[in-house]
Amino acid sequence: MSNAVRSPGLIQCCAAATGLVRGMVRPRPVDERFLRSITDAGLPDPNRTVRVTALDQAPRSVPTAMVVEGTFQPRRITNALTTFVIEHPEATFLVDPSYCTDAEARAIAQLPTALRGVVRPPVETVPTVTALSLRPNLPAPDFALPTHAHWDHVCGLLDLPGLPVQLHRPEHEWISAGPTAPVGGVRDALLDRPIVEFDLDGPPVLTFTRSRDLFGDGSIVLVDLAGHTPGSIGILAHTERGWVLLAGDAAWHELQVEKIRQKSSFPGNFVDENHDETFKTLHRLHLARHFAAVIPTHDHEAALRLSHATAAR
Repeated sequence: MSNAVRSPGLIQCCAAATGLVRGMVRPRPVDERFLRSITDAGLPDPNRTVRVTALDQAPRSVPTAMVVEGTFQPRRITNALTTFVIEHPEATFLVDPSYCTDAEARAIAQLPTALRGVVRPPVETVPTVTALSLRPNLPAPDFALPTHAHWDHVCGLLDLPGLPVQLHRPEHEWISAGPTAPVGGVRDALLDRPIVEFDLDGPPVLTFTRSRDLFGDGSIVLVDLAGHTPGSIGILAHTERGWVLLAGDAAWHELQVEKIRQKSSFPGNFVDENHDETFKTLHRLHLARHFAAVIPTHDHEAALRLSHATAAR
C-alpha cells in the first residue's frame, strides 16, 4: 500500500489564499435556519464516571485570523498537538496519540509540500510516548481511539507498536482506500497492529444524530462529527466535574464553536474533506457547548483548563 499523498495543485493553493483574505473581511455567516432545525436529544444517563487527562505538550502561538475565520481578538492564540488519556473502570485509552519521535521523517515528509511548513510544529513538541513517561501515575493504555486519522492524531502510534486501535469504520475505509493517502493522512501508524472497527449505530445524543456507547454504561459516548474527515468523531465523557466533549478537529479552537466560524481557508481548505458538513457540525457543537465542555484537540488553553480541573479534584 502506497504512503504517497494526494497533493493540492496550484489552482487549489491560489483559491485557498484568496479565500483566506476574503474570509478575514467577510466570514461565512451562521446558518440560522439550520441552527433552529437542530434538536436536542439530551444527555446519556451514565452509571459511572471517568477521568480525562491532557498530556503535557509544548504550545505554539499563532495569529487568530489564521485559525478562526474573520476573528482578530485576541490577536494570537496558542495551539498544540494534544493527546488525552481517559481512565474508565474497564480500560484506559488514548485519544489522538498525536506526535511521534522523528516526526519530520516518519510523518511530515508524507504530506503535500504546500502543507509541511504550515503544520510543522515547534521543535519542543513532546512525543506522545515521552508525555506518557512524564505521567507515571497513569495506567498503561489498553488501546487508542483517534477522533480521526490525520497524521497529527495518529503518528504517536509509531512509538507504541502493537497497541490496538479502535477506529470508526468510515474513517478506516477513507484512510485505506485508493493508491494514495488523503491529504493530511498517513498510513504507517495503522499498519501491523490490531484494528477494531466500530459503527455509530446508537441513537441521537445531545445535538448529534448518531452515537455509540463505548462501554454500555453511558460514561463514554462517541458522537458523529463528520465533515473534517468522513469518519470524524467526538468523545463525550462523563467526569466527576461534568461532561467533556473531545472534539478532534471539528474545530481547531473554542472560538470557532462559540462564534460558529469555520477554519480560515489556508490551511482549512486543504484539511476539511467536506466544508459544508464541517460547518454544520460547528453549529451542532455551538449548541452542545451549553451541556458539555467542548475541547478541540489543538486548543491548548482548553486542554489546560481540563488539566487544572483534573488537578483540583
